[in-house]
Amino acid sequence: MQILLDVLIPVFMIVAFGYISVWTRLFDNSLIEALVKFTQSFAIPVLLLKGMSEVDLTQTFDPALLTAFYLGATVGFFLGFFGARILFRRDWEDCVAIGFCALFSNSLMLGLAITERAYGPDALQANFAIITLHAPFCYGLGITVMEIVRNSGKSPLSMVKNVLDAMFKNALVIGILAGFLINVTGIDLPSSLETSIDMIAGIALTVALFSMGGILYRYRPDGDLGVILMIAVISLLVHPALVWIFGKKFGLDTSSFRSAVLTSAMAPGINTYIFANMYGRVRRIAASSVLITTSASLLTVWWWISHLP
Repeated sequence: MQILLDVLIPVFMIVAFGYISVWTRLFDNSLIEALVKFTQSFAIPVLLLKGMSEVDLTQTFDPALLTAFYLGATVGFFLGFFGARILFRRDWEDCVAIGFCALFSNSLMLGLAITERAYGPDALQANFAIITLHAPFCYGLGITVMEIVRNSGKSPLSMVKNVLDAMFKNALVIGILAGFLINVTGIDLPSSLETSIDMIAGIALTVALFSMGGILYRYRPDGDLGVILMIAVISLLVHPALVWIFGKKFGLDTSSFRSAVLTSAMAPGINTYIFANMYGRVRRIAASSVLITTSASLLTVWWWISHLP
């Protein structure tokens, strides 16, 4: 439990600092949107570029590992999507953003740290394999379904065009693709540019967490607790349970099994709010679900670790 507290409490403190700063008017509420824009359009894309450019693409990707994890994630997305529609009567675009909250686990900021603390740095190989595809897969799925919903009734060709336009105009996807291009071509960036990239990437998550704290002051979870509870159940319990079942069925080795289950057990990450903000949908739900599920994960992640082999 102490390990989890050491990892999660610093995250809460940054979010709380942003919340208190806006609440006490030490930080102007009108500037929060500017910070969100900075992280969404610049800082986090640069962080993704850096990560993708440095990952070892020659490492062995186990199809069973990736299938177990992403099959569980996809089921979680559609459970959130249809649950929002059937149980809470949300409109279809809201349903997509809520499904994304149930899809996108915090594989980077929490997943890596907790796996390393629990099993050591040698246990992270499978985590890196999952993270390499995580943002492209989740954003690809979320954007595709959102554009299908928004362009219902149009021709299939027009719909495909809109999906591709949305994806390749997305700064996060552009950052991932640029990093992949740098990686596969072996381009050596000028040292001054690398330093700039490192500086921006180094502040991306901190600024994102601070700005989310300010957003939470504006989007309190009044009236949305039922939806947030559904997201929490899917993210913290259903997704890892599915990955556990699929991992056993596909015969994952112990290290890969641990990484897959633990990564799937992480609370929704900051990208869920970024996705919601990108489309102007359920921002209060997305921001609040990150805070509430991260708090609840103190207990649920401890439970999963205690039951892993």
